[in-house]
Amino acid sequence: MTAKQLNGAQVLIECLKREEVDTIFGYPGGNVIPIFDAILDSDIKLILTRHEQGATHAADGYARVTGKTGVVLVTSGPGATNTLTGIYTAYMDSIPLVVITGQTICPVLGTDAFQESDISGMSFATVKHSYLVKNSNDLPRIVKEAFYIAHSGRQGPVLIDLPKDISAGTCAANFVDNVDLPGYKIPSRAEEDHIEQAAATIKKSKKPLILAGHGAAISGAGRAVKELSEKLGAPVSSTLLGLGTFPASHELSLGMTGMHGTVAANKAIHECDLLISIGARFDDRITAKLSEFAKQCEVIHIDIDQAEYGKIITPRHFLHGDAKIILEQLLPLVEKLDSAEWLKTINSWKNKYPMHYPKHGGLRVQHIVQTLYEVTNGKAIIVTDVGQHQLWTAQFFKCDYPGQFLTSGGAGTMGYGFPASIGAALGNKTGFPVCAVLGDGGFQMTLCELATAYINKLPIKIFVMDNRFLGMVRQWQDMFWSKRYSGVSMEGNPDFVKLAKAYGIEAFCISRNADTKRTIEKAMEYNEGPVLIHCECEQEDNVFPMIPPGASVDDILIEQPKEVLEKPTGGT
Repeated sequence: MTAKQLNGAQVLIECLKREEVDTIFGYPGGNVIPIFDAILDSDIKLILTRHEQGATHAADGYARVTGKTGVVLVTSGPGATNTLTGIYTAYMDSIPLVVITGQTICPVLGTDAFQESDISGMSFATVKHSYLVKNSNDLPRIVKEAFYIAHSGRQGPVLIDLPKDISAGTCAANFVDNVDLPGYKIPSRAEEDHIEQAAATIKKSKKPLILAGHGAAISGAGRAVKELSEKLGAPVSSTLLGLGTFPASHELSLGMTGMHGTVAANKAIHECDLLISIGARFDDRITAKLSEFAKQCEVIHIDIDQAEYGKIITPRHFLHGDAKIILEQLLPLVEKLDSAEWLKTINSWKNKYPMHYPKHGGLRVQHIVQTLYEVTNGKAIIVTDVGQHQLWTAQFFKCDYPGQFLTSGGAGTMGYGFPASIGAALGNKTGFPVCAVLGDGGFQMTLCELATAYINKLPIKIFVMDNRFLGMVRQWQDMFWSKRYSGVSMEGNPDFVKLAKAYGIEAFCISRNADTKRTIEKAMEYNEGPVLIHCECEQEDNVFPMIPPGASVDDILIEQPKEVLEKPTGGT
């Protein structure tokens, strides 16, 4: 089909429709007016956010719940640069986005024209690929390639920088149905001899452990992970982004591993004789002291990204390809292992070190999250921001469903949670409520999106955990810096109930443990739009268990240490 008689903007919109795009998150400006005009003649829904960062995080949340590629449209200059945090967040967590930025006209590129920015150069390290379109006839090919690259292999963001004269000018090219990218090969099946060798190693194990990472979730491997676990008799731990890939309520589940993971999960990694890592990249929050991590076991690493081979851990077997397909290759070759004694040991750890929190004092985030879990019967889409509340939510909301837990993992982006919940609510087809669990610090970075949630009547349950501190930084200053609190007090927080009502949003407040269940039930019953629950929480509460940075699982802290610990070198 030809694109003749259409301008570049109209061709772009038609290309997006051909990619089955039904929602665009964006914010206009002079250099994208032709594109915003073309949207009016389409059936694509435009979600006007209140900030470009919010648009990018919203598209990220939409992509995570739908499995589709999120689409962002913003103008040039500051409009484009405001997306960088969201692009970086998506890149670190392998989320498919196509970010379309306006650009000044081609003849003045490189002259520091008004609102010109080299967004391709600025974003270079945080995209899978980027395009600066200088010929309108390249548009159909570029859009087709951008979506293919974003959603294939290890997924991630792709940038299309589109000068205004290209979007306003005519395009005479035909639409493109196929992609031809020499050198860009997407693995699917692992080599058969590699599968057979891995299966032979598995058969020798008596203390197996499966680590389910985000890659397992993205590939849709949840059912295969469960089948492998049950067939082998192997317990399963999850990374932060892998939560829900394996049901947390399953008897073989160990919960989250890593710095703030369960004691049982961390001890299991330390003492297993076989670690099967599925779509996990062995980042520093998982490995802790690298020289002590999994040093006593054979490692089988399944990953779609060849660059992950040997980057942190050198495995005995690296199975390169799609996690779901590889597990389907592997399953017929393995059988029940002699792991009965191992499972007894695992269960003794689970019984000895259950997740718990102090029941005395004021309102605690853990109590709120646990009550939310009970009220929803675990059937909710949970979107968190970053900090203490994020980790307490990961610990106390037991996710049984893939794609149920959304958070910024690799980047740790404060301000992510609320706009991501907007995208999640727009893409939600599960029937589960969308619950945004936010800290008072991160929420205030993107709270302008309250208007977006209100205008679109999105029934998001917004929990603001207000402890008047930047809690995780305060925890580190408490534990490692002799309580020398610097720059962490959130004195000046607004009355969040009044703030919500100023946007036309219903709001409630919880200040006592006794009011928690009743208030959450009331919020869950309200579906006329968003509802905010202001939770006035205990100010100085710390997240445990915790493996201090640079330490090993032998040094795991179950509760607050009495002495100040050695200052860590890693970030929070």
